[in-house]
Amino acid sequence: MAVRLPRPHRFDVYVAAGGLLGGVLLWAIGLGVRPAGDPIVLFDGRWPLLLPLVVTAGCELLRRAAPRTAVLIGTGALVLDTMTQGSLITLLMYTDLGYAVVLYGSPATARRVPWIAGLLTVAATVVPFAVWRVPEALLIGVAVGVVTFAPASTGLIVRSHREAADAARLRAEQTALLAEMDRVQAVSAERARMARELHDMVANHLSAIAIHSTAALSLDDPATTRQALGVIRENSVEGLSEMRRLIGILRDTGGDTEPSAAPTLDGLGALVDGARANGLDVTLDAEHGTDLPAPVELAAYRIVQESLTNALKHAAKGGPVRVTLTRADGALHVRVTSPYGDPGAPRAPGSGAGLVGMRERAALLGGTFDAGPDGALWTVRAVLPLDQGASS
Repeated sequence: MAVRLPRPHRFDVYVAAGGLLGGVLLWAIGLGVRPAGDPIVLFDGRWPLLLPLVVTAGCELLRRAAPRTAVLIGTGALVLDTMTQGSLITLLMYTDLGYAVVLYGSPATARRVPWIAGLLTVAATVVPFAVWRVPEALLIGVAVGVVTFAPASTGLIVRSHREAADAARLRAEQTALLAEMDRVQAVSAERARMARELHDMVANHLSAIAIHSTAALSLDDPATTRQALGVIRENSVEGLSEMRRLIGILRDTGGDTEPSAAPTLDGLGALVDGARANGLDVTLDAEHGTDLPAPVELAAYRIVQESLTNALKHAAKGGPVRVTLTRADGALHVRVTSPYGDPGAPRAPGSGAGLVGMRERAALLGGTFDAGPDGALWTVRAVLPLDQGASS
């Protein structure tokens, strides 16, 4: 099976071609590292130094694709080059291979090569000096350090900076992703809050309008029609007022105009009076005390409001509706009961969004909510913790 060599990077091709051309140029003018006749030169003459030059230039093609293979072969070529008159370009290309193997090699290789180069430098410094006992022997260690340890250390520094930059870029991308997720969640939560407010503000009035308009159309009685139109007008005006208040809150930009205050439990009396004007027999029993957290008051008010709206839609005509608020065990307990309605009576259609909104309001405060039949009554129960409301 044939071994497929990795494709060299374009820049590596330029480096290899430039090194080879430069080496050939120095060879052509007869410039070498060591003079002819030097004792270390085993292969005298000009032609032998071309082989390590060509091999090292070929290794430059693999400096990024296979850096460890390139530096191993290049080391052999450098040893061979020391046995000839030598080429400066071969030395320069080998230092680039030592730099590239740390920069582009595996993490393990990047850790080991500087240590190996450092040990070689120390050995090349200590051993010759111990053998010859002359200061000039220390230059061998300097030369080895320049050729091996210096490029490996440079590659390690550059790699560390690149890894730090990549880590910072990854953290920035993660931060941006988390910020986008927070933004989407905030938008979704705000849309849900607006939907609850809009439903609770308008549904009560529109339900009353739908029921009384249906009654006016079904009965040919001028007095009843006039009474129904009065109720319709009153609910229309109140509904428009609520809509203006919501629009004012949405358009508020923090200027001098203060947004309208959110409804509190002090307004339950007016809310019950309005339900009675729409034909409900409502009894209010509120013993919730004072100093309730604003989120708890708003949630309780909206739950009672929506419960009265549902009673107006579905309760039996003339049946009693009882609203009870009590404060016990660190929570506000809301309970609204109404009888089942007459299937033949006129009523407004429902979508179930009211129950969803009430359940969401209780959940946001860490409370509980349930609604369903309880004997002959339809019962809405909500428990709103006061400590959660204070921290919201």
